[in-house]
Parts: sequence; C-alpha cells; structure tokens
Amino acid sequence: MTQHNIQQIQHIIGGERITGKTFANYNPHDKSFLCDVAEGSSDDVDRAAQAAKKAFVTWRNFPIKKRRDLLYSIAQKIEENAAEIATLESMDTGQPIRFMKKAAMRGADNFRFFADKVVTARSGLTLPADEHLNYTLRQPIGPVGVITPWNTPFMLSTWKIAPALAAGCTVVHKPAELSPITAERLTLLMHEAGLPPGVVNVVNGFGETTGKSLCEHPDIKAIAFVGESRTGSCIMRQGADTLKRVHFELGGKNPVVVFADADIERAVDAVIFMKYSLNGERCTSSSRVIVQRSIYEEFNERLAKRVAKLKVGNPLHPDTEVGPLISKEHLQKVSSYVEIGEGEGAILRAKSTNVANELTGNYFTPVLFSNVESKMRIAQEEIFGPFLVSIAFESDEEALHIANDIRYGLAAYLWTKDITRAHTFAENVAAGMVWVNSQNVRHLPTPFGGMKDSGIGRDGGDYSFDFYMETKNIAIAMGEHRIPKLGAE
Repeated sequence: MTQHNIQQIQHIIGGERITGKTFANYNPHDKSFLCDVAEGSSDDVDRAAQAAKKAFVTWRNFPIKKRRDLLYSIAQKIEENAAEIATLESMDTGQPIRFMKKAAMRGADNFRFFADKVVTARSGLTLPADEHLNYTLRQPIGPVGVITPWNTPFMLSTWKIAPALAAGCTVVHKPAELSPITAERLTLLMHEAGLPPGVVNVVNGFGETTGKSLCEHPDIKAIAFVGESRTGSCIMRQGADTLKRVHFELGGKNPVVVFADADIERAVDAVIFMKYSLNGERCTSSSRVIVQRSIYEEFNERLAKRVAKLKVGNPLHPDTEVGPLISKEHLQKVSSYVEIGEGEGAILRAKSTNVANELTGNYFTPVLFSNVESKMRIAQEEIFGPFLVSIAFESDEEALHIANDIRYGLAAYLWTKDITRAHTFAENVAAGMVWVNSQNVRHLPTPFGGMKDSGIGRDGGDYSFDFYMETKNIAIAMGEHRIPKLGAE
C-alpha cells in the first residue's frame, strides 16, 4: 500500500501537482489540524479546463478496449489501497471507519461496473423508416465539471467520474472544501493506473469562488453536482449563460412508512440503519418514520431503546457507530433543531447514552423525536444529522399525504406485507426511488435520482450516459425518394 502524505493537498492539473494560496483543513473528531489545502482561483480553473479540453481530443478516441482495461486497472488500484483510503476518509469527514471501508470498495465497484459498460457506451438504436435508414449513436459531450459533497466524498466521486471516463469525457473535479483529501488520492491512483494527464484534473477551493468559476467556464460542457438543493439552484444560474447541461443529486427528507402488518423487528433495523449510519449525513436517510397509529407507541419504544444504545465516539475505532459531524457550523445547525422541535411541541423521546468520554470534536448526540406533526420544521427541513422524527397516521391515504407533503422527493421506504398496498403506494409516492421491505440496497444498473427539489437526472447504468453523452441521429436515404422541387421550370 502506498502511503499518502497529507501535509498539503494540491491541485492536479494536466498531470502536475500545483499549489499557491492555501486554507487549513481540520479533523472533525478533535479539531486538530489535518493539512493545508490549495485554494483554487479562476486562473486555476481555467488552466484545468484547458487541460481537460486538450486531453478530450485524445481521450474521446482512445481505443475502446484500452479504455476498458484502464478503468479495470483503476478499480484494482483502489482495492489495493482501500484500507488507506478508508482511514483518510474517516479522518477527513468523521465518518466511522466501519462504513468507510465498504465505501472504498464501492468506489472500486463503480469503476469496474462502468469499465464493463465502455464497449457499448456509444451504442444506439436502428430506427428504419419507409425511405430512410435511421440509426443513433452516442458521443461524449466533452469536458465536464464534477462537484462532490463532504459526506462520503470518495465513493461519490467515483460514482460521477467513472461513467464520465467510460463515456469518453474528461473531468475537472472540485471536491468539497471540508473533505478534500481523498479526491487528490483518487486522482493520483488513476495516474498510477495509466490515465493520461489532463483526463482528470482536481481543483480545490470554495463553492463561491472555485465552484462558481467552474460552473461559468465556457469549455466545461456540463456540471454533475451532489449537494444541497439551494446550491443546485446557484449552479443552474451560474451555468445558464453557457447553456450548461446539469445533473443534480440534491437534498432529501425521506419517508419510511411502516404499516401495522409490517415485520416490525426488521423495520426497526432498517430505520435505525438508514437514519444513524454515516452520522445521519446521507441524502437517502430515512429522516421521517411514519407509523400506523395502532403500533405507534410500540414502534417508538423499540426505536428509543436502540437510539439510547448507539455507540458514539472516535470514528477510527472499529466499534463506533456514530462519529462527529463534519464541521462546527454543521454541528450548530443540527443542534439548533433540538430546541426548534421542543418549541414546536414535539417530544424528545430518546438520545444516545452510549457516548465515549472526553469527546472534544463536532459531536452531536443522536436523538429521536416523537409526537411530530407533518408541518413542523423538524419534519419539513433537511437536518442532515442523526436526528429522527416520528409521525403517526391512521389510513393509507393519510400516510401517502404525509409522505408527499414535502418539497423533496429523493427516496421512500415502505414496510407492509400487503402486496397490493405495496405496489399502489410505491406508484403514488413522490420519490425517484422506492424500497419496499428493505433499506437502501444499491443495484448499480438501476436509476438513482430524485423528483421535485431532490434533483435533476439519473445516475446508474445506461442512465448515466444520458448525461455524459450526446445522442446523434443519422439518416441514410434508401433509394431515390421524392425531393420537392422549388424554382424549377
């Protein structure tokens, strides 16, 4: 395993490591200094965009099988360095190491999956007509910008970059300023695997400056972004003058609806996992548990016992289940909702008592609020932490109304043994993804994305290529069809 020196995180532009002005990055566990990070300027973004534009000429025509094999090699490099990547990610984000090990391997899976897609990425359809043969093909759109979040940055970076490379695009990647370490590590591994210089470039910095320059750059043809809904709106405005194509995976306030006929024990397991894993900082978390009133008290009692036992502590400890939040500012935001919830009349039903001693970082004790009404702020706003709200319902119609009574529409979860109810509810709930009697289990060929304020577009399988590629139709005349004559005698 190659050890990575994280004393200074640099830009990587055209295969060269570059730095200049820097900002400090801190460990969320104990607030200790981690590293200096290069702060990208508009000139840095322009240089990266020019490098990606130059490399695109070669990469789009790179032999198909060589591109496929190169993506396989990147997957292998990730696997070989997975333990190091997981440690770096845990240090940088505060995410428990138990989850980051799996996330690193997911990154390898993403590259391997899209390596398998390289051979057919450009394939289209044959669409014969009476007088013409029409066929379609797909071509890479060009250099693209990838802006990734701070919660699981390594895995989400691979989720964007792998299909872009498989399609034949080149990339300028701006990682979140709060978690920049593994973006540099990934790019270095890609170069070790043989990726040509300039195909993937990394420019660090802040959204208001570096990100804005990337979104406005005329040579960047599209922006793939994962993050907050309001930031997505800003990106859309910034890219409007250059008619940027955008792909947004944004916020969520996802319902998990539990009917009285559900397998309660399994439903409790799924709710706890989907809300409190990854420190509650996940877009697909089950933020609102909506429970049929006849089992409401029993279900909340089971949740409360589990919440009290959640192990909170150093993210590098293998037994830790909940680590620190990403920053002091985010901790203040999440903490403020405790007072908001109590002020709205909700009941603080449980909080973890299994908290390690002498924690000095950005730690928030996981909580459960019950007796919540759908219009309360804690039930409407994305809190993005280990903070679960519980709402009661009587009928199927009321459950569906509560589930849809939100500006977001990313994911939904349903627990019932009634197959008719399951299909009916899944069809009518306003969410891009629905899991029935399951937690979020990702299947890479399926579409991933949301409705309403939760995003635009879909990732996964061939759906990714709808974003990273243009579809072209070619029509070939089959004989001498009639051509209207104008100006003829």
